[in-house]
Amino acid sequence: MKNFGPFPSYADALEAACPMILSKPNAVVGYLQGANPELARRTATEYCAWLYYTPAHMYELSMLTDRSAPDDVVTGRKSCVLPAFVNDTRYESADLKYIIALHNHPFGTQVSERDMRFIEAMASVHSWVITTRDHGQVLLSIVAFFSNSKDPGAPTCDGFYQYIPATRAMVRWTRLGGKWKQEIIALAR
Repeated sequence: MKNFGPFPSYADALEAACPMILSKPNAVVGYLQGANPELARRTATEYCAWLYYTPAHMYELSMLTDRSAPDDVVTGRKSCVLPAFVNDTRYESADLKYIIALHNHPFGTQVSERDMRFIEAMASVHSWVITTRDHGQVLLSIVAFFSNSKDPGAPTCDGFYQYIPATRAMVRWTRLGGKWKQEIIALAR
């Protein structure tokens, strides 16, 4: 899949990324948990991408990957290995600003310890705070999209968990009456 965008705001990019990622095969398997947890665990797939800011003052989604961590088979975990850098030949690598590591959680769970360690490691490679032309400062974070849909053929984008290393905040975003509602669910560690 090629880069997805451009978008005039990171909110627009998140709105587009959520249903796109959740519509991928086995991106949502929570509906299987009660009936067949082993099948749910075996078939679950995580997909991930970067949301980044370009010198054109637009937001782009990188190519989507579903590459798993090597130890996933042994541990039974599901993860997605996101490369540290995006290859967007339209721009110099140093000119791209990384904003959000996007992925799905097939079971609808919050951002994991492993996810938090990943984005904290990325904060040592990329800036913790990005200054954008139209949206001011944006903090580096990681997002895990989830769906509460019981219909495997029609997953809905019901929300996402977001962990922001600069503030150590864990936030749950859900739709309420067509608007996004923010709830701080925990201060991580």
